[in-house]
Amino acid sequence: MVLDVDQAARDLAGGRLACPHCGGVLRPWAWAPVRTVRRLDGTSEPVRPRRTRCSSCHTTQVLLPAWCLPRCGDAAEVVGAALAANATGRGHRGIAADLDRPAATVRRWLRRVRGDHAEWLRRIAVTHLARLCPELVADLHPQPTVLGDAVNALAAAVYAYRHRLGVATDAWTLVAGLTGGRLLTPVPAD
Repeated sequence: MVLDVDQAARDLAGGRLACPHCGGVLRPWAWAPVRTVRRLDGTSEPVRPRRTRCSSCHTTQVLLPAWCLPRCGDAAEVVGAALAANATGRGHRGIAADLDRPAATVRRWLRRVRGDHAEWLRRIAVTHLARLCPELVADLHPQPTVLGDAVNALAAAVYAYRHRLGVATDAWTLVAGLTGGRLLTPVPAD
């Protein structure tokens, strides 16, 4: 996940991106297929992410813009809006109608962030928050659901990130970046 695609391209060309597996230097390799991603405002945007290959272990990586989620046709802002609405107690049908998405799609998103994954999202957010602005951790108020706690902590982490680093990136794009693109994708068990 890359927050700034242009900067990532410059870093890739300059040999400054490291392989997440072995730490070797990532090199330009090819391009991923074009995919169309739906935005919150109803528009669609074509995306063609850059592929890279590690010069040491030869694994390949895709530099996906953080506003896109892996294996998802909707932008992070769309999925985030659904999660935030559900955290306030709204059901999948009403959320789907508001977002102009199929109810089954929204229901699938909400099911993917139940239980352990919602708790993982909360833990990741609190970890980032503690690193960026520890005094805000004490200001987190318990919410009625684990997803509510996660969304609350993610919002605080976004605030801290923006305040500390002075970036004006969209909130759900930052959340996708902070979670390593795993907003909907559970972390594999160790």
